[in-house]
Amino acid sequence: MGNSSLEVEMTADDSAVARRAAGGDRAAFALIMRRYNRRLYRLARASLREDAEAKDALQEAWLSAYRSIGRFRGDAALATWLTRIVLNECLARKRRAARRQNVVSIVSWESAMEPVTDVADPAARPDDAFERAQIRGVLERKVSELPEIFRVVFVLRSVEELSVEETAQCLGIPEETVRSRHFRAKGVLRESLARDVDLAERDIFEFQGSNCDALVASVLAHLAACEPLP
Repeated sequence: MGNSSLEVEMTADDSAVARRAAGGDRAAFALIMRRYNRRLYRLARASLREDAEAKDALQEAWLSAYRSIGRFRGDAALATWLTRIVLNECLARKRRAARRQNVVSIVSWESAMEPVTDVADPAARPDDAFERAQIRGVLERKVSELPEIFRVVFVLRSVEELSVEETAQCLGIPEETVRSRHFRAKGVLRESLARDVDLAERDIFEFQGSNCDALVASVLAHLAACEPLP
């Protein structure tokens, strides 16, 4: 396939690609997956809070979508249709896990998201990439600690940058609910991050222990070299 053909493939609208996928064109279905993998993974990850489980859920959701794509009629956007399949798969997994563990909720899992690989910037210092990874890790942990109803809305609105209307359609909730949950999620995150900053401020530019001892010794050594102590 030449470059021009590839560009046509990549820019084909969702409905046309979905029709081809429904006819058994697996390349068309692969194109759909590539278009929405990141968004849907983030959604699954926000719902399940565990990287491996989110990947498994997304795989099962894609298999389900492939089996049922012939029933997609375009009444809603393809992204919305796929979002509902992913959310249904996540919900089913949580219900199964709850039955296995005989608990009401499983949203106390610790975050285990693998860092997202950044595109290397030749001009960036290695320390910059390390610091960004640390900051990203803190944010991922804080988002994972949000209650699910806030976490999912936050990921769709702030991470994927969906509109209020799109988010409401994906989740099947009123737009005002999207707004209130997003506002609450951002408020909780700000408060949580602010607490961490307040605690960290007490320890910045720490200069005790060996650092202090070394400086004292160095100054005394210089003084001794310049003028003998009495």
